[in-house]
Amino acid sequence: MKPRILLLDDEPEIRSTLRDRLILEGYDVQTAPDGRLGLKLYHESPVNLVITDVLMPEMDGLEVIRALCGTPSPPLIIAMSGGGSRDLDFLVEATEFGATRTLSKPFRLDDLVALVNDLLRSIPHPHA
Repeated sequence: MKPRILLLDDEPEIRSTLRDRLILEGYDVQTAPDGRLGLKLYHESPVNLVITDVLMPEMDGLEVIRALCGTPSPPLIIAMSGGGSRDLDFLVEATEFGATRTLSKPFRLDDLVALVNDLLRSIPHPHA
């Protein structure tokens, strides 16, 4: 069974680009434009990994991370942010809330793929 990834980002071009690349890498990828819909999708069908932007409307990535880490078998979480001068603060907060790893935007697609591959190959997953 392919590892399942949920990708949350409010920017359609980022969602599309990341989804397409991760599908090429052999992953089953679902996307959502905000945290509220993302959590709904997660509860309907849990995934191995959630990649979430920190700054989103409706429900931000920090709220998503907090909610996911409160579930019985939380997924791996990569938090990403391009929030300018506060970017580092957001990513530190994401780690404090339970994100497995963080990425600062902009990043190279190859760097994201390497991180995803590393996390999904090296850590056992309850939903795999």
